[in-house]
Amino acid sequence: MFKRNISQPILVTILTVLFNAASLFAQSPKQNLNIVFIGNSITGGAGLADPATEAPPVIACNYLRQQANIGTVAFSNQGYSGFTTVDFLPSTAKAFRKVELAAHAFADKQALLIFSVKLGTNDSAIQGPNGSPVSRENYKQNLKLIADSLLKEFPGCIIILQYPIWYSPNTYNGAKYLEEGLLRLQSYIPQIDRLVADYAASYPKRVFIGDKKGFNYFKKHYLTDLQPEQGRQGIFYLHPDKQGAAALGTFWAKAINKIIEGKSN
Repeated sequence: MFKRNISQPILVTILTVLFNAASLFAQSPKQNLNIVFIGNSITGGAGLADPATEAPPVIACNYLRQQANIGTVAFSNQGYSGFTTVDFLPSTAKAFRKVELAAHAFADKQALLIFSVKLGTNDSAIQGPNGSPVSRENYKQNLKLIADSLLKEFPGCIIILQYPIWYSPNTYNGAKYLEEGLLRLQSYIPQIDRLVADYAASYPKRVFIGDKKGFNYFKKHYLTDLQPEQGRQGIFYLHPDKQGAAALGTFWAKAINKIIEGKSN
């Protein structure tokens, strides 16, 4: 055995290289985001005192901006009261064009473009909203038509399909939902799972399942997190209140960030 003496200049060089490497690893570039939130009145923030600051997309983006791996976050809230998947189909020329314009309008063209989709509540209605009731098969097909068009027009984008959330089985306002609608809504969830599984082969790592917790959360916490509204069958619960919107936005944000972290690994 023998000792090799390392000169001080060489030792300093080695330590400097190691320090710089560690710094580069620790300071991995942050991901900038452009997010288009596609949805209905729940996404839009119906019934909230100030949707511009309280709607779920606002909460979601505020959460994402606080994460160490996220840089800038720009977003557009494309949530429209009463809208169904039918209203967002490119062929109906109703809401899809607005989504396109919103996606093209972002200033940072290098940011990751995300379409966060939360649809299904109005599709599930017995009558009222456009196209309702939408069968589970047509719900899946409509989501696919929307996603196919977005993937073709925006090659670098990712699409995140958020599960719809619970509403009370007596929900009946301008539209008629009731227990039949709630059961139909729950039948959509496996269709989201199947659609994402299909895309895993045709568009790998481009279409993801987002939040899964919202449905059961609001079923359990509807008295504190959903707005009591007077309907044709008494007080019903459908739209998140301020606390519920904050919870839903956080659920969406956590799901989005988990997907982003997975893509960077």
